[in-house]
Amino acid sequence: MSYAEVHGLRLWHEEHGTGRPLLLLHGGFGSVEMFAAVLPALAARRRVIAVDLQGHGRTADVDRPLRYESMADDVAALIDQLGLAEADVMGYSLGGGVALRTAIQHPALVRRLVVVSAPCRRQGWYPEVLAGMPEPDEAAGERMRGTPPHELYTRIAPRPGDWARLWARTGELLRRDYDWSAEVAALTVPTLLVFADGDSVSCAHMVEFFGLLGGGHRDAGWDGTDRPASRLAVLPGLTHYDIVASPALPAAVLPFLTHPVSPPG
Repeated sequence: MSYAEVHGLRLWHEEHGTGRPLLLLHGGFGSVEMFAAVLPALAARRRVIAVDLQGHGRTADVDRPLRYESMADDVAALIDQLGLAEADVMGYSLGGGVALRTAIQHPALVRRLVVVSAPCRRQGWYPEVLAGMPEPDEAAGERMRGTPPHELYTRIAPRPGDWARLWARTGELLRRDYDWSAEVAALTVPTLLVFADGDSVSCAHMVEFFGLLGGGHRDAGWDGTDRPASRLAVLPGLTHYDIVASPALPAAVLPFLTHPVSPPG
């Protein structure tokens, strides 16, 4: 459990378990604690390296905008500092976007990618979710004082007074349009997409995202030889907000990380 100096940022990371490295990237307004319910199952099979992203948890904010691309560069720099030739990278929601950008920007460092409850373009969120994205601002952060996420932030953040600033930074990020479809279609990193059947990402986009990765275009064949390198899992009875704590998540992820996959067709 320590800090890494990357791009002017003191990036908090902590390790659990042994084996092939797996980086965990939490969702918005969260920290490594967001994975507490599934961490034991993951760490039983992997060397888990959980990261607090810029401005979140124990990683203080710095004077730069909050962007998926810069946070992905931070993750890549951490992989390099830890002396890893490559690592598996798994991100949830905001962290899913960062994980995806890490694979796009630094494909040689990512062995396998797991994106949980995150789209590859902004319009992949349901319209009502997009309608709420202008809301995060300093005033919203003030209204969230006293909630469990704020109480955790107060306990662990280097500067607890930055809580409202985190909301403002995140709101500015969420309002930015993006579409990474072309870059996703060019990915060769084996990728697992995991969504809840009651997710904030539309079911149509789940299929679209998987299609960009080569999935859903043909029958895999009786022996599965025509199966693409990437996978899609839709977990039943869950939502965007509880999928990260469900035992169904590591149950879907661990086989993908450990089983052989065929190269892209």
